[in-house]
Amino acid sequence: MPSLPVLAVVTTVLLWASSFVVIRSAGAVFSPGVMALVRLSAGSAVLVLIALRYRRPLPRGRALGLVIGYGLAWFAGYTVLLNWAEQHLDAGTAALLVNFAPILVAVFAGVFMAEGFPRPLVVGMLIAFVGVVTIAVGGSGGGANDWLGIVLGLITAVLYAAGVLMQKVALRTVDAVTATWVGCVAGFLAVLPFSGAAVSELSNAPVSSILGVVYLGVGPTAIAFTTWAYALTRTDAGKMAATSLVVPAIAILLSWIFLGEVPTIFGFIGGALCLGGVVLTRRTRPLRRSRTDHQDGSA
Repeated sequence: MPSLPVLAVVTTVLLWASSFVVIRSAGAVFSPGVMALVRLSAGSAVLVLIALRYRRPLPRGRALGLVIGYGLAWFAGYTVLLNWAEQHLDAGTAALLVNFAPILVAVFAGVFMAEGFPRPLVVGMLIAFVGVVTIAVGGSGGGANDWLGIVLGLITAVLYAAGVLMQKVALRTVDAVTATWVGCVAGFLAVLPFSGAAVSELSNAPVSSILGVVYLGVGPTAIAFTTWAYALTRTDAGKMAATSLVVPAIAILLSWIFLGEVPTIFGFIGGALCLGGVVLTRRTRPLRRSRTDHQDGSA
């Protein structure tokens, strides 16, 4: 039976993959800032209710600064720029560009957080990265992309990596629920300047688009960031980030089903490599064991 951290990771990956498709669809109706505001308002509302249920104390000092920093980088900056990027990129390409971040996280976590570079992690990430490159070279089948979208996608990857690393340090002293709701509220406050535009866009938006953005707040934000933080407290940052390399493969499949962005053969091959690489990164022991090692490794 899968452990709770594994179930948390699976939940996060599936919800985050779906977000690329919903953002791509809702981006035809909402501007990047307004979409971020509606998403974070819905996410904050759900997370504050959860926080009231658990009644955890607020972080202080350096921990509070790290949580706010992670909220500004990941919840606010990342969300706005990803929304913008997906107005210039198909959902699959946006997902693969954003998920360059795990490479950055693994390198910095290995160097600065003493997580090291276990062989399964290094080999698995290399395989998954080859999968990402394969998708990039062959295209995901979603149509024309432009350089502005590519640059925005890479910036979101940097913000994603920075957010993960700050969050990992903060989670040493802050519980997952508190880190998530405080970070989300910090991001929500940062995008409040888009409130004026939101009034106009929401009044003219179809109900389906509004519900789609609310879903982004409840699912990929409130639920997925909480399950991510829960799992992150129980594993290495590098390994967690490597797991998210599977997101582009799932996002490409979902964009094919719901948006008609048909993947190329390179998309299929790259997706398979991403999945195989992530499976390898979840190994906790080297591929070859000594004769005196009689215990099995588990994911």
